[in-house]
Amino acid sequence: MACRSGCCCGSGPINEDNARFLLLALFIIIYLFCGAAVFSALEQPKEREAKERWAQRFEHFSQKYNLSKKDLNNFLRNYEEANVAGIRVDTIRPRWDFTGAFYFVGTVVSTIGFGMTTPATIGGKVFLMFYGLLGCAATILFFNLFLERVITVIAVVLKSCHERRHNKAVLPQNGRQVSGGNRAADLAGWKPSVYCVMLILGAAAILVSCCASLMYSAAEGWGYLDSLYFCFVAFSTIGFGDMVSSQRVVYEGHATAAYRLGNFFFILTGVCCIYSLFNVISIVIKQVLNWLLRRLEAPCRCCFPRRGHHPHRHPRRNVVAPGHLRTRRDPSIETDAINESETDTGRRMSGEMISMRDFLAANKVNLAIMQKQLSEMAIGHPRQSSSSSRQNGFSGGVGALGIMNNRLAETSVDR
Repeated sequence: MACRSGCCCGSGPINEDNARFLLLALFIIIYLFCGAAVFSALEQPKEREAKERWAQRFEHFSQKYNLSKKDLNNFLRNYEEANVAGIRVDTIRPRWDFTGAFYFVGTVVSTIGFGMTTPATIGGKVFLMFYGLLGCAATILFFNLFLERVITVIAVVLKSCHERRHNKAVLPQNGRQVSGGNRAADLAGWKPSVYCVMLILGAAAILVSCCASLMYSAAEGWGYLDSLYFCFVAFSTIGFGDMVSSQRVVYEGHATAAYRLGNFFFILTGVCCIYSLFNVISIVIKQVLNWLLRRLEAPCRCCFPRRGHHPHRHPRRNVVAPGHLRTRRDPSIETDAINESETDTGRRMSGEMISMRDFLAANKVNLAIMQKQLSEMAIGHPRQSSSSSRQNGFSGGVGALGIMNNRLAETSVDR
């Protein structure tokens, strides 16, 4: 990759945000090619075997009952149309009674979209467009607020454990505390590690998935690994639709109402846990990208004096090295953008930890503002908000909402 700053390599200055975006795009493309190669190698032989078995069964059936292949194909097409409408060989619950429709709208607003139920009327399709627009936005906000509270609890618990360990470390054998001022300063500047939060969220997601898999294995008759597969597909909102829970009319040996309630609880909890885990993992990925950019920048340092300043060189931002390569600080849940320059135009907006350019390039809800607020809550400091934002009513919010509120506050003051 080209150097970020102008140098003798012949490349012009490259903004770090653009370099990170290009690096991530390259990683995703390579990741897609690798995934396609693996799945093609694993699944293509199975697909060929299934096609051969179906051709043999089709030929045998048409000869046994003396049916023309054309008539049989037409019959199978009619069944495919009925299958799309919800008609199955086995008896299943009604798709569009109130409980079935409630299950459907739940898969819509959570963006799971199993696909086993879809609107067939023009009115239903038009209504879904408007219904999903508001419902998906509200549910994403709910997931953000859920993540905020989960990380708050984790930060408070981790801070309490850190204080306990710190108190034991500063107590000498005679039982008297030493360095009281240093102890308070250390505790005030402590932030929970993003890796620790990721580990806790991952453990919670695994626990919920394992418990849900036990329920699905017993109720649906699936194998345990199939149940785990369903949990990941459903909780991550991928929603293939090849396996869908709670579709029978009655579950023998199980209280149907209790099972459907448990199904709703596990899907809601699992989606929240996996969503939170995905957001924290995205922070770690960004830190790795920052470290890679720093390593890619190293060959170009020979073009300038080590302590010199180039007129076109922008200050490096968001450089966080994982693991043993961290030099300045450990990455915390506060944000990996804390080392940004305070003088960048439009960079710091009412305490904002990330620029609007970062948000627009990523095109997703960013957790930087929320992480800063949560870390302040964990250490007991009140949230800082500008007087202008309080006067205009634009304060608070998480992720994209917080960025928009801060921008509205500034523009309203300018007017």
